[in-house]
Formats: sequence, C-alpha cells, structure tokens
Amino acid sequence: MNSDHLAATAGALPTATRCGYIAIVGKPNVGKSTLLNALVGAKISITSRKAQTTRHRIHGIRTEGATQYIFVDTPGFQTRHDNALNRALNRTVVATLADVDVVLFVVEAGRFDLADAKVLALLPSNVPVLLVANKLDRVHRRAELAPWLRSMQDRHPFAEFFPMSARQARDVQRLLALCERYLPQQPWLYEADDLTDRSERFLAGELVREKLFRLTGDELPYGATVVVDRFEQEGQLRRIAATIIVERDSHKGMVIGEGGERLKRIGTEARQEMERLWGGKVFLELWVKVRSGWADDEAKLRAYGYE
Repeated sequence: MNSDHLAATAGALPTATRCGYIAIVGKPNVGKSTLLNALVGAKISITSRKAQTTRHRIHGIRTEGATQYIFVDTPGFQTRHDNALNRALNRTVVATLADVDVVLFVVEAGRFDLADAKVLALLPSNVPVLLVANKLDRVHRRAELAPWLRSMQDRHPFAEFFPMSARQARDVQRLLALCERYLPQQPWLYEADDLTDRSERFLAGELVREKLFRLTGDELPYGATVVVDRFEQEGQLRRIAATIIVERDSHKGMVIGEGGERLKRIGTEARQEMERLWGGKVFLELWVKVRSGWADDEAKLRAYGYE
C-alpha cells in the first residue's frame, strides 16, 4: 500500500469526539450566568444585579467541531442568610462539584474576599480548577493584576489562570479552547443543536423571575419566586400562566405597582423575551400570591421546584 493511499485512509477516519461537564462556581454577582450565556451562545440563564438570581442548576450545552461542552451554572454560594432556601442552594453547589471534569472558579479580576474564600474552600482537590478572573474590563491598572495573580496562586493550586471579560467574544472563544483540553474523549451526551437540559416551561418561569427582579430592584426582598401553573403549545403559539410568590402583602403591592402598571410591565417584558427565544407568539397571564415563610419551608421549596 503506497503512502498516498495511507494518507487518504487516515484523513477519512472520524475525529474522536470529546464531551464533559464544566462547573461554573463563585460567590453571588461575579458574572457566572452572563459567562454561561456567552459560552453557550444563547440566553439560557437569567441575570440581574440582585444577588441570588440563579437558584437552580442549569446545564448549558455547546457543540463545536468534535467537542460538546456541558456547562453547569450554579447558584452563588450563600453565606448571608441561613434559611431552607439558601441551604438548598448551597447543597446544589456542593453536589455539582462532585461529578464534573473541570471547574471554572469565577472571581472579579483583582478582588478576593471572605465570600470568595468560602467558595474556594468547597472546591475538590481531584478536579482541575481554572481561575477565571472576570470583569477584566473594569480593571484600570492592569499592572496590578500580576501580584494579585501570584497571591491567588498561593491560595490554591489552580490549573490555569484566565483573566477575561465575559462580554468579549474573543475571550469567550479562548476560554472554550482552554476548557476543551480538560474534557475526556467520549461520545456526546446531547444532540448537536441542544442548548440546555431545561424545558421551555422552566425557562418561562425563569424569564418572569428575571423581569421581576430587574423591575423591582432593591425594593423587593429576595424572598420571591415564580411557579408556572400552565404551559400549553398550539403550533407556534404558547399559552402560559404563572404565579409570582411573595412572602408579605406589602411585597405583593410592590410587584403589582400603582394601577397594576409594574405587573403589566413584568409580563410584557417577559413575554417579549420568550417570543425572541422561541420565535413564536406567547400569551402570558401573571398572578401574584402571598405565601408567608415559603423560603424556610422545606415542603414548599420542593413544591416550587427547588432541589
């Protein structure tokens, strides 16, 4: 057999596929969900300035070339409030770390505090951890990063250091290439065009909660959630009914707003986001109910979908 034939045969062999789980962890508000959306290339995790926006473990899937990346977005590890909700969120973080191939530990570039340290203490010793120094665009004196990175190296044996901005497409592509090195050669676990393991029903509730948090700002305490009561699809039309759960009557008034204007705006913005995401019409009904103490009630947490 001549060398030309050997080369042609080798070129015809299928490329070995890679697939693996990549956990994204960090304290609240370091940009984990923004990073997940950038890595997946689509909005599957909600964002807001309010701490504890992410409350569920969400798999974001990106398939590029022969590699399938399964990113696991986790809630920010909670240290400020000790209630059943936060204990459930923290259990989610710890459980996620038990079975991944690589961890992205996200911090703000140039900063590290006690909340960061508490998350760092949870990281497994048998899994490679990449330090992702996010929000690099906010660092005005880049020369100060070198000593900070050296101090971080003393805190943990990080496999890689990666200063970046999740809003820069070039940085996101570089991070993807870095993650690929740590993923095992194995078959893909999802279809090539899958973006998440979560259902449209779940995403509908999350988008309502995002608009709720964004449009109430600091007025509404974090003890609010959204339950999707009905999700029906007729062709390209989706009919959705959801209930916003709050802990006090005063919170209900905040959500509804004067003359119902705030609730109407929450519904309008959530509906528009859903229509952009799914490319079809959405009919959305929203209600607001008071369920006192739900965030410290294990049975209610399970009923509302918390792990």
